[in-house]
Amino acid sequence: MTPPAQDVTLFYQTAVDTDDSIELVVTLPTFRRPEHLLKTLKTVISQAPGCPFAIVVMENDADGLEGAKAAKTFLADHRINALVVIAHQRGNCHAYNAGWSMALATYTNLQAIAVIDDDEIAAPDWLDSLVSVHRQTKADLVGGPQRPDFEDKARNDRKRHPVFMPHYDTTGPVPILYSSGNVLITRPVLDAMPRPFLDPLFNFIGGGDSDFYRRCREKDFTFAWAVEAWVAETIPSRRTEMSWIRARSRRNGAISALLEHRAAPQLAGRAKTIAKSLALLAASPFRGVALWRSSKLPSAGFYHFHVACGRLMMEFGLVNEQYRNPEKN
Repeated sequence: MTPPAQDVTLFYQTAVDTDDSIELVVTLPTFRRPEHLLKTLKTVISQAPGCPFAIVVMENDADGLEGAKAAKTFLADHRINALVVIAHQRGNCHAYNAGWSMALATYTNLQAIAVIDDDEIAAPDWLDSLVSVHRQTKADLVGGPQRPDFEDKARNDRKRHPVFMPHYDTTGPVPILYSSGNVLITRPVLDAMPRPFLDPLFNFIGGGDSDFYRRCREKDFTFAWAVEAWVAETIPSRRTEMSWIRARSRRNGAISALLEHRAAPQLAGRAKTIAKSLALLAASPFRGVALWRSSKLPSAGFYHFHVACGRLMMEFGLVNEQYRNPEKN
């Protein structure tokens, strides 16, 4: 077993069951959201997946430690197997890698890792639904929807915008997943994939999860979707502003083009990606009108245009690092 990296330290640990009895671990990265982290933890400890499970909280603010301190106080008052670890290097990929590695090193008999973010609230049967769909489909990775919960209720129509909509609406096998904010990853995947699991290149632009899933698919791992395994993602008002939605749309395009370049780095592959970007730009007005009509949301009509622009901007190294300044994200 590969030990955790030296830039990961243990902040707090509590145990009710023996470490080798833990079969499932919920990993929860956090960065400067101590109040919402407590809300998330309350919904996680109430889960009943039918097997012993543990929680691993990954603090990614090594200076402030607000999340680590809040988690320690909370976990000390509950009978639960848990770790609070500090990922000293900033970036969401570093946080995920820290938690997954520490979980594997501590709970050597775990069979799967589930992931939830510190701005999400788990459904009552969230964990059980992920496990159940895994058993039914035998999929190696199972994802679930992240339902937006807008702080500004006056902007609930934004739920129909593609940046907030789940990728699938039916339970069962799917070609691939896209987000790590709500997912179950089985032990064979974790054992087979090289470390670090998520490439730190994507720390501040996002897309490390999509790159990870792409590499999993190349190793013939399979995917499924669990509609009932939903989480509610709290969306602050700033994320409903059109400037943020436009930036996120372009970022999505940049990530898609970057992943295509990584999959086919040769000159022919790069040319194919650029040609695809130009074709998507040309088609974006027609696709935009169709999306406007189906969503009944005028702003959604510009989504495909901004995605195509983001893909082309990436060719010149212009990728928006939305996670670089989290207070503005």
